[in-house]
Amino acid sequence: MTVHHRLPLSDRSFGQGSTLSDIFPVSAVDPAAIGFVLAHLRHKTRPILCVQDHVSAKEAGRFYMPGLRHTWPLLQVDVSRASDVLFSMEEGLRCQDVSAVIGEVWGDPKALDFTASKRLMMRAEANGVPCWLIRRNATVSLSAARDRWRVSSLPSAGHPHDPQAPGHPRWQVELFRSRRSRPRTWVASYDRSADRLDFSAPFRDGALGDRDGAVGQRARA
Repeated sequence: MTVHHRLPLSDRSFGQGSTLSDIFPVSAVDPAAIGFVLAHLRHKTRPILCVQDHVSAKEAGRFYMPGLRHTWPLLQVDVSRASDVLFSMEEGLRCQDVSAVIGEVWGDPKALDFTASKRLMMRAEANGVPCWLIRRNATVSLSAARDRWRVSSLPSAGHPHDPQAPGHPRWQVELFRSRRSRPRTWVASYDRSADRLDFSAPFRDGALGDRDGAVGQRARA
């Protein structure tokens, strides 16, 4: 038997605030990070600014809009250096006509220090625009981000009507540092039919297998 513990709504609202959040993909080229971010932004209607440095675009690829259920106006900016990513993000955060700003930076560039992250955080909070910074192939250094995540892909959940078809997309997400919430690890899934992002956490008393595409734990007798 697989048992899930559904977290209360207040605990499922991570990433909804207008501030800076860092995401570290467990695998540098894993698309889980951008999928997780876009699931948070599913109710946005204004344009989303996305900025990538050259190496991120080359190694991890650009956004594939036909694969997205939602059709936000997407403003995609490709630049050469991390410093240009940070500059473009900060300028985007000044604009009240964008729903969110997403940046992707490869490695550990000198330009991305604590001061740079604090500028992004302050600009996001001052103007009420969520800001997500995806750190590919990077080490965890000092940052002013309110929330810091590790994200990796999981097999999709089972399809309710076709066992040969993929179900809801799922990710393993770890909030490993936060100024707002207690660090924890979840399985996050996006329910397409309900247009809802769910976080589920297993009970603590012994893991079961994940044959059904969901991570569970053995229930207490």
